[in-house]
Amino acid sequence: MSKPVRVRFAPSPTGPLHIGGVRTALFNYLFAKKHNGVFYLRIEDTDQNRFVPGAEQYIFEALDWLGIAPSETVGKNEKFGPYRQSERKAMYQQYADALIASGNAYYAFDTAEALDAHRKQHEEQGKTFIYNHHNREKLDNSLVLSAEETQTRIGNGEDFVIRFKTPVNETLHLHDIIRGDVKFDTNLLDDKVLFKSDGMPTYHLANIVDDHLMETSHVIRGEEWLPSMPLHVLLYRAFGWDAPEFAHLPLILKPIGNGKLSKRDGDKLGFPVFPLQWETTEGISSGYREAGFFPEAVVNFLALLGWNDGTDKEIFSLDELAQSFDLARVHKSGAKFDPEKNKWFNHQYLIKQDDEALAKAFAPIVYEKGIAVDYTTLVRVVSLIKERAHFVSEFWDLADYFFVAPSSYDEKAAKNWKEETPELMRRVIDVFANIEDFTSANIETILKDWMAQNEIGMGKVMQPLRLSLVGALKGPHLFDIIEIIGKEETIKRIQTAIDKL
Repeated sequence: MSKPVRVRFAPSPTGPLHIGGVRTALFNYLFAKKHNGVFYLRIEDTDQNRFVPGAEQYIFEALDWLGIAPSETVGKNEKFGPYRQSERKAMYQQYADALIASGNAYYAFDTAEALDAHRKQHEEQGKTFIYNHHNREKLDNSLVLSAEETQTRIGNGEDFVIRFKTPVNETLHLHDIIRGDVKFDTNLLDDKVLFKSDGMPTYHLANIVDDHLMETSHVIRGEEWLPSMPLHVLLYRAFGWDAPEFAHLPLILKPIGNGKLSKRDGDKLGFPVFPLQWETTEGISSGYREAGFFPEAVVNFLALLGWNDGTDKEIFSLDELAQSFDLARVHKSGAKFDPEKNKWFNHQYLIKQDDEALAKAFAPIVYEKGIAVDYTTLVRVVSLIKERAHFVSEFWDLADYFFVAPSSYDEKAAKNWKEETPELMRRVIDVFANIEDFTSANIETILKDWMAQNEIGMGKVMQPLRLSLVGALKGPHLFDIIEIIGKEETIKRIQTAIDKL
């Protein structure tokens, strides 16, 4: 790389951070790590009308939870601070003025009503109104007013905006790292507003000025910003600055049908589209953290949405992702979001978790049921059931029989309870009652020896026994269950099954 890598994530605090935004942050983070660069975060809050209290803190908390916190941001290593655009407000005016002075921008006094009238007039003629070279010298702006008239109107306090003067009859040949060479005809571009009547810059001006001043080397963002690329490159040129390299990421697509993944898709199909829970007066939107996902699993499945390392490998640590990441391997087309695959990723991370850590997470669920159980037992139980779970929240349904005797029996499984079964189960009780070393391996050896000596088929004993203890033909190794619940409880449950079945 010709210059040090500095990349940024620049969200607006207008609500919760969508999972698509998280992936953009992740790809920037990985790119910076791969090239020993800097990943920084800038809060783009110039649109005060859309500002939502709590949204900024949510962004920081989400990235912290995911383990991809920026190395520079608001209140942290502010080398090029402030990192909140609203606090940089004073500096943008001079850059807008510089564009006016160089002839690359102009004052426009058109009212909203006048512009609406122009749009309607064009619609009636089957045309689309675009404020650009076609009509800008027929509208109310400093291109048709004298310098004196312009200054008089500004001095009188008239509302105005500053628009970029897009060049005419030029084809821009630009390069995108992901999409390759792209062309834009400047005649089709509109003269974007750069500075608003409220004294705040628009996204376009503030973004370019800040990226330059913060020495951004690469702009990695969603493909919805691809149409803005020509304007941004033209702005860099107008200022006489070198533009960063651009890479526009593919969309994350909804699981069913076509189009971009939205909150409505998550609500409809029952999966989160936000990293953390978000609460408003309209209700609560669930987050991946609250749904029980491990942050490492979320990072892993997001990284593979639109990128792969060229192999079939699917499980990556964050460090492995950083080592392997390459923008050249990011796909051009959108990536389908797969909630079921995401659960699979979480399962892979769950089974790799330390049993003691999982037991700590499971403990509150057990204690809420009013059940007192020692920690060592919880660890043992977790070790037996975690292979069958996607989330810690599923542990209780997979393991309730370790703590509570079954109150009913699976009807299908109860068909294994034959006429001779009660007598067999009474004999099993006698066998268990005489075992002193009540450990899994010893219980299994003694019971199987007894069945062999008495020429009793395995199925005649094992299935009714499991049904008696669990209430269904499910669960881990039966003799591990017997050891954990203990001799007294085992015998009690077998007797209950004899009485009920």
